[in-house]
Amino acid sequence: MSRSHIISLCLIGTGAITWAFVGRPLVNNSDLKVPLNPLGINGSPYGEVLAMAMQGPIGQYADVGISGAPHNHAAGEECTDPSHDHEGHEGHNHAEGEPCTEDHDDHDHAAAPAQVAKATPSLSRRFGNLLTSLGNLPAVRTNPYAAGEGLKTYLRRQAEDKLRFAYQLDPSHYGNYVVLHFFLTESAVSTRPILTPAAIQLANDTIAYCLKQQDDPRPALTAAAAATNILQLMFTEHQQVTSADTIAQMRQCLDVATLCLARYDAIAAQWDASGNWQRLSTQRFEECQDRRHFVGKIRDTCEQTITRYETETQNQVGR
Repeated sequence: MSRSHIISLCLIGTGAITWAFVGRPLVNNSDLKVPLNPLGINGSPYGEVLAMAMQGPIGQYADVGISGAPHNHAAGEECTDPSHDHEGHEGHNHAEGEPCTEDHDDHDHAAAPAQVAKATPSLSRRFGNLLTSLGNLPAVRTNPYAAGEGLKTYLRRQAEDKLRFAYQLDPSHYGNYVVLHFFLTESAVSTRPILTPAAIQLANDTIAYCLKQQDDPRPALTAAAAATNILQLMFTEHQQVTSADTIAQMRQCLDVATLCLARYDAIAAQWDASGNWQRLSTQRFEECQDRRHFVGKIRDTCEQTITRYETETQNQVGR
């Protein structure tokens, strides 16, 4: 071994020993910890796409963890568990002469065997169906018994972890933020319940991030929802409000919600003029409209509650 190789090995060994002694205090220092963002994907357009794609898996975990998903029966299996929902799994019966307009995979049109024979899917269609069924296999539950509390808790935690990850990918995503807030604040659902200040901090971080987005109206709607979430938490914590300072803070939060909704309306009007709404599907557009109406109603209800608190406080002061 040459002298240069020996020197290199010694330097590497010295560096490893130094890192072992000096690196540990740095790793354990909480002030130096920063959120990991590999490849800068969090908050990027790629992160937004991944956040949307994760809604399906999250929904599957949440369905079983909260209410229990319907059991998938094998061919010929008879289910005797009364907890399973069998509505919609029985054969669909039509009155005589009634045309069928529903899309049933196992629908038996006995009156038209010729049409059924002609409707045999092509090889490519059957191959596509096979791939779809294989993709659904990890989520298929074949246990004949209802999900136990241990399994539900585990699946709720999985959904919660995936929601947190999806939120980090795109904090402006309305659905992922709202459901994450629900998971963290509802004691009957959350596996890691957090205190109200932590939930308010999450909402404030969401508002700060969303208000930086200037070219899309949807983040402003997420920010408005976060502001109303803060108000609802404040109402819960201060059901017997006597402090004028607390009511003033509520008013400030209400102003933030109003500002966010106004920003959504302004950018949405710009999208109407530029035709950007047409780039979204009809379902996405209607979803935004429904959410705007819903958040607006919540904002108006919060304003009425604050007005009632102000009236009660004034009456107490006047006595």
